[in-house]
Parts: sequence; C-alpha cells; structure tokens
Amino acid sequence: MAATIEPEKQTLLNHHKEKHFTAGEIVRDIIIGVSDGLTVPFALAAGLSGANATSSIVLTAGIAEVAAGAISMGLGGYLAAKSEADNYATELKREQDEIITVPDTEAAEVAEMLAQYGIEPHEYAPVVNALRKKPQAWLDFMMKFELGLEKPDPRRALYSALTIAVSYILGGLVPLSPYMFFPRVTDAVVASVIVTLVALLIFGYAKGYFTGQKPVKSALQTALIGAIASAAAFGMAKAVQM
Repeated sequence: MAATIEPEKQTLLNHHKEKHFTAGEIVRDIIIGVSDGLTVPFALAAGLSGANATSSIVLTAGIAEVAAGAISMGLGGYLAAKSEADNYATELKREQDEIITVPDTEAAEVAEMLAQYGIEPHEYAPVVNALRKKPQAWLDFMMKFELGLEKPDPRRALYSALTIAVSYILGGLVPLSPYMFFPRVTDAVVASVIVTLVALLIFGYAKGYFTGQKPVKSALQTALIGAIASAAAFGMAKAVQM
C-alpha cells in the first residue's frame, strides 16, 4: 500500500503546482544533433566551395555527410544511453545484494547520509528503521541518494538515437539547401552563410532559453562557432589550391 500524508498537507500540495522543466534529456539530444548538424555540413560545404567545386558536387557530398553523420551520431547516442541503463542495472543488483547480505552496514550508510544534513541520531533512527522494513523503498533510497542514479526509461536508448539522428538531418539540411537552388557555387555559398548564421542565431537563442543561460549570449556564441568553423574550412581549401 502506498504511503499517505496528512489531508492538510495533501491539500497544500494539490494547490501548489511547481513548474519545473522536465524534458532535459530530449533537449540535450536535440542540442547535440542540431548543433553538429548545422556546423559540420556548413564547414564541409564552405570548404568544398572554397575548392571551387560545383553546387551539385557540394550538395552530393553534403548529403552523404549528413547521412553518415546522422547514423554515427544516432549510434553514439544509443550506445551512451544503453551504457547508462546497463550501469544502473549493475549497480541495482550490487545494492540489492548488499541490503540482503550486509543490512547493518547499509543501514549505517543511510544514517551517515542523513547525518550529513545535520539530522541528529534520535531523528534519523526512525527513518532508518522504517526503511529496513521496506526493502524496495530502501533499495530505491540507496540508488538515488547514495549513488545518485535515477531509473532510466527502458526506451531511452532508442529515443535518444532517433532524436539525435533526426535533429542532425534537420540541422544539416539548412546549410545545404541553398545549393539546391543556386547553380553557381559562389551564389550558393553566400546564401548558405546567411541562412546558416540566421539558423545558428535562432538555435543558439532557443538553446540558451531552454538551458537557463542568457539567450542572446548563447545565440552569439553559437553563431560565432559556426562562422569560425566554416571560415577555417573555406580558408584551408583556398590555401591548398594555391
């Protein structure tokens, strides 16, 4: 049976709804995918344009890079999330065994954790005893407060892979889109720079807003990084041709 609290406190909780941002993992995956999707194909397109490649060649190479990058980034996101889930399962099994084999030691660890918050022995003793009577609650407590691990969503790895891959593709199409409409590479690269810098500014602003940073500062930093990457690739291509 689930634990309950006093009706008065429950009433207070019902009338107090905190607004916390809870989509951090999804936003992180989108940021990873879009940021790389905007900058890597952007730099590649600028570099090929600096080497006097035609718009069709830039577009072909860019699309190939976006496809390969999306697969690589998505696989990386999948493996990272899978590793987190595997680590949680391993630590869960270890903690479960310790609660069974050395319960006194685990109880002492609970006491130590609570004491770190300034709770006196006569205050935390009832909490320790209550947890010992509820093995599952005890296990959840140890996973969260001793190890700092939250139970991962079993579908997290797949969702992460898809989110990063799709975000990378959407980001990568931005700097490549002008090459679909401008047959002259000189016109296409100028349009690509303008479109991508605007996209980087918008993306950087949104990233700053959702991550709690200063949106304007984040927008300028993101655009600057993209501009430096593309300028470096363009300059290196020109230098190699000389």
